[in-house]
Amino acid sequence: MDSYDVVIAGGAVMGTSLAFWLTKMQPGLRVLVAERDPSFAHAATALSVASIRQQFSSPTNVAISRFGIDFIRHFAARLNQPAAGSLGLTENGYLFLARSPEGAAILTTRAQMQCSFGAETQVLTPEAVKARFPWMQVDDLVAGSFGARDEGWFDNMGLLGGFRLAAKAQGATFLTDEVTGLVLDGGRVTTVRLAKAGEIRCGAVANAAGTRASVVAGMAGLALPVEARKRTVFVIDAPNARHPDAPLLIDGSYYLRPERNHWITATVPDDDKACDVSDFNPDLHLFEDAIWPELYARAPGFDAVKVVRHWVGHYDYNAFDQNALLGPLPMVPNLYFMNGFSGHGLQQSPAVGRGLAEHILTGGWQSLDLSDLSVTRVLEGRRVLETEIV
Repeated sequence: MDSYDVVIAGGAVMGTSLAFWLTKMQPGLRVLVAERDPSFAHAATALSVASIRQQFSSPTNVAISRFGIDFIRHFAARLNQPAAGSLGLTENGYLFLARSPEGAAILTTRAQMQCSFGAETQVLTPEAVKARFPWMQVDDLVAGSFGARDEGWFDNMGLLGGFRLAAKAQGATFLTDEVTGLVLDGGRVTTVRLAKAGEIRCGAVANAAGTRASVVAGMAGLALPVEARKRTVFVIDAPNARHPDAPLLIDGSYYLRPERNHWITATVPDDDKACDVSDFNPDLHLFEDAIWPELYARAPGFDAVKVVRHWVGHYDYNAFDQNALLGPLPMVPNLYFMNGFSGHGLQQSPAVGRGLAEHILTGGWQSLDLSDLSVTRVLEGRRVLETEIV
């Protein structure tokens, strides 16, 4: 029977980041990554809008993003893989809009916190928003918070591919296979069952299974509040609205960002609820019913709009508090979680992969204190809410 120091269930961006950091920190460590679908056709990594921001409500998430933007900006150097190239970071920023004095006060308080970590969030008056983005209507606004730099979008599959190539070069093994069972002895996982390769002995297991994270947890008799939430993303053409310097706009329940000569937009459905992990049927009515009326009110240039394509992705949504669930639980101390990112996992993968690798190798958080996001908070009933879920 083959044996590995760490077996990782899931080979999208979280699993490959962890494999990269483990093999970088401890050369010679035997790491196996099992990924059921290496085409990543339905993986959140591949279907992400691929953005990064500093504007979070949780200080820990801001710290994670500070590391993430530096890693993405200097990607090839951080991997020590010159061939990895650039991730094409486009720093147009994020713009959050507030329509009430209470909302403006929240933006101001959060901007102060974000800037204390080194972000450059600016709180703008409606007049300043209009001056910077004259195509917007601002009559209903009280304020906006704008990420002057270190926010934008990048190549999602380039990030995944770079992690994967670097991890392989450092000795990690990747299998097209699926974890189907965990064997426990004395409260620890000793063996991983794979659909094709059979049984593999292990020193530790990492759950990087995305929307299937609860299934993997259940194999160890553990419950995890992670579920799939469906998001239909629309690519639209608006010939009277060509603004390539536009930010990623967060306006009420929808977001919008430029994509070459088109735009990408999506919204949170009013009846947002868990869906089956195999449900990728689009909710096409959302553009006409929910997005377009709000978008046209914000910017008259969107009077003529055509949906040119769409896709459906899933959030691995943490129903407990919409924040990542990291690290081990005391009942099974060698089963590590990196789940429940609720839509911002791609941008958090560099820091979370590093943090979990350090925890596996040393027994605790090191470079960043990620204890606020420990999965043990579910047992304690301690919520760490992230209110800025986009």
